[in-house]
Amino acid sequence: MGKYVLSRLAWLPVILLIVSFITFALGRFGPGDPVEILMGQYNDEQVIERIREQRGFNDPIFVQYGRYIKDVLRGDFGESFKYRGRTVSELLKKKMWVSAQLNIAAISLSLVVGIPLGLFAALRQGTLWDTGTVAFTLLGQSIPVFLTAPVVLLVFALKLDILPTHGWGGLFDTRVILPAVVMGVPGIAIITRLTRASTLEVISQDYIRTARAKGLSEFTVQRRHVLRNAMIPVITMLGFSLAGIAFTSFIVERFFGIPGIGNLFIESIFARDFPIINAVIIIGTTMFVAANLIVDMIYPWLDPRIRLGGSYAA
Repeated sequence: MGKYVLSRLAWLPVILLIVSFITFALGRFGPGDPVEILMGQYNDEQVIERIREQRGFNDPIFVQYGRYIKDVLRGDFGESFKYRGRTVSELLKKKMWVSAQLNIAAISLSLVVGIPLGLFAALRQGTLWDTGTVAFTLLGQSIPVFLTAPVVLLVFALKLDILPTHGWGGLFDTRVILPAVVMGVPGIAIITRLTRASTLEVISQDYIRTARAKGLSEFTVQRRHVLRNAMIPVITMLGFSLAGIAFTSFIVERFFGIPGIGNLFIESIFARDFPIINAVIIIGTTMFVAANLIVDMIYPWLDPRIRLGGSYAA
């Protein structure tokens, strides 16, 4: 296991260098000069040129990138172009935690509802309950977030007036309910379908019939053999969700006025605030690689036949 983990970690710097350089180059050669955007109406060429010289924008691209990576390795992502006088790390730290809490609430809702619902449908295959569950999942996946958000706002906030419409008060505040539901419904649908399909595949295996033939109770068979092996696809999907736990709520944050990383990232794109854009992409890539490594390490625990190389033991 240690050799496998080290080999995966060895690729992390390579991936980060490739992704960060592409993002950095797009920021330097892409449309829109951040200095001109920063200046706004005061388009003084001499002032713009002086700022570019001070920030090192006139240096060769590899010199700029090398200087940037050197600072990043010390944990310094630079200073924001838009929010002058404030470092990127200062801006991201609090907002990432807000977005992470929102995503935790949404993922928890998806798992708590989706896994039991998928098992329920699979164990009643062919019945009306199974058909209704499949129909619900298709509906949940087909409705986009930008349609669900205004509907729940209209019903629960405007018409019923039972839940707050915007703002943020933490993970245990009532203001997290509506955005968590909006983000969690598609997740419920996906996890339900994954759990159902995987469970149907598992219960048809010989070892399930053998476990029942040994006289094990149905609860023990489902808990120890069915559920554990059926969770492999769900864990894979959960790994992708955890990878973007602090970055995947852009639309919802805009709708509900949540001061998370989503709002900041969208504003940074419009403002060409490349230090923030680069930092978000680098952190997101690191989390993606780390989350997938953790998922790979969970596989053998769920199914001992799986080796960390990705194959089944003989």
